[in-house]
Amino acid sequence: MKTACLSFSRSGEAIAFRIRDQFSRFVECFNQENYQANLDRIFQDFEAVIFISSTGIATRLCAPYLKSKSIDPAIVVVDDLGKYAISLISGHLGGANELARKLADFLSCQAIITTASDNRGIEAVDLFAKKSGLIIEDLKSAKTITAMMVDGKRIGFYSLFTATINYPNLVRNHPEGCIFVDIAEKIDCTVPACFLRPRILHVGIGCRKGKAGFEILEAINLVFRQNNLSTKSIRSLATIELKKNEPGLHEACQVLNCDLKIYSEEKIASVQDKFETSQFVQETTGVASVCEPCAYLSGDELIVNKTVIDGITIAVSKSNKL
Repeated sequence: MKTACLSFSRSGEAIAFRIRDQFSRFVECFNQENYQANLDRIFQDFEAVIFISSTGIATRLCAPYLKSKSIDPAIVVVDDLGKYAISLISGHLGGANELARKLADFLSCQAIITTASDNRGIEAVDLFAKKSGLIIEDLKSAKTITAMMVDGKRIGFYSLFTATINYPNLVRNHPEGCIFVDIAEKIDCTVPACFLRPRILHVGIGCRKGKAGFEILEAINLVFRQNNLSTKSIRSLATIELKKNEPGLHEACQVLNCDLKIYSEEKIASVQDKFETSQFVQETTGVASVCEPCAYLSGDELIVNKTVIDGITIAVSKSNKL
């Protein structure tokens, strides 16, 4: 975790240097003389910010830079005598709670954690999602369900995987709130619900040359709506080596924040007989099928067969593990 350490006194600077020496290349120190000129860079480039100061100084300095709990850096305050390590901002998603505990262990001081779920021994929804590599569909719903857990409400937990959130009042029937770990875009539920998306879907794509990114995204969105799948569960797009420089594919990957997998003609040819083939595709690409073999090679199970949309072919596979 790339960390900025700001101090405003000689004793605070000594603590900052101790932290830097302990965590070496991951920590950059700033003092009274140079911190102001670097504040923009600190809050843009660093994953964590440690203030060796009062909480008042830390709050005033970081307030203008705070945007959302999903992107704010972890912010921890250590007093300049090294008695306390206080998790101030982004306790869960940013990792401030964990950082405060590490600093407390290293400095032999007391960690101050104020998040209600932690103090009750409950695993908050956002912390479970982060630990499990899941995408939170909606932070507001995650907050709602965590608040219900703090109040001891009955929570239904329904997942494609065996890992379970740490909460003592999980129920199967008549829940007051629900957590779904699923790739389905829509699930019928009459109580407050939070959706956590496992990134286990792979989209095999074939397309005519020059297809724009928005066209590819529209085709993917249509196929996913037709099959009740969440695009937030996409882990990769996959295509033939012939298409590796198509700008539209790279644009689509950037929007979806996913990888682009490239397969050689030889690799595709080794599995193409499992799927519907096309003489036209054979003549233009050197293989008889593109989207289904590419999806198949990327995942464990083909769940959507070839769909053709205006010069774009799409198939979808699923991995069985996160």
